[in-house]
Amino acid sequence: MKMTIKPAAVEYIQDKINDGQRIFLALDDGSSKFSKLGGSCAIGNKFQLVLADNADSDYTTEIENNSDYKVYTSGEELTFLGNGLSLDYKNAMLKLSDNSGILDGAVTIIQAPDEVASKDQLKEDMQTIGVKNC
Repeated sequence: MKMTIKPAAVEYIQDKINDGQRIFLALDDGSSKFSKLGGSCAIGNKFQLVLADNADSDYTTEIENNSDYKVYTSGEELTFLGNGLSLDYKNAMLKLSDNSGILDGAVTIIQAPDEVASKDQLKEDMQTIGVKNC
């Protein structure tokens, strides 16, 4: 898997990432361990960049890119990613696209938590957020 990270996106990310951190391209639709959002309208069309100090056994598929960033994803995300993957920064938003079109026009960036929440905790958090989910 390859991804072009446009210069504007590189510049935007560089202010948020620490030296040596990895970037996980993760779904943000309630299906990944980093996501507290969800709902049927978000399946496969909401992504986030998770900045992490350490490797993660679920995010081992390296995404080759034109920057110095070490980017990884998991098998879950690969289902939704196609050829011509690109990350750009326009109109104050990160945009993820591939040859099929825009995958997510508002990719978020988060720092990986020190401890990943359990499935039960994530479920409880999603229920608490409730009305913010579609």
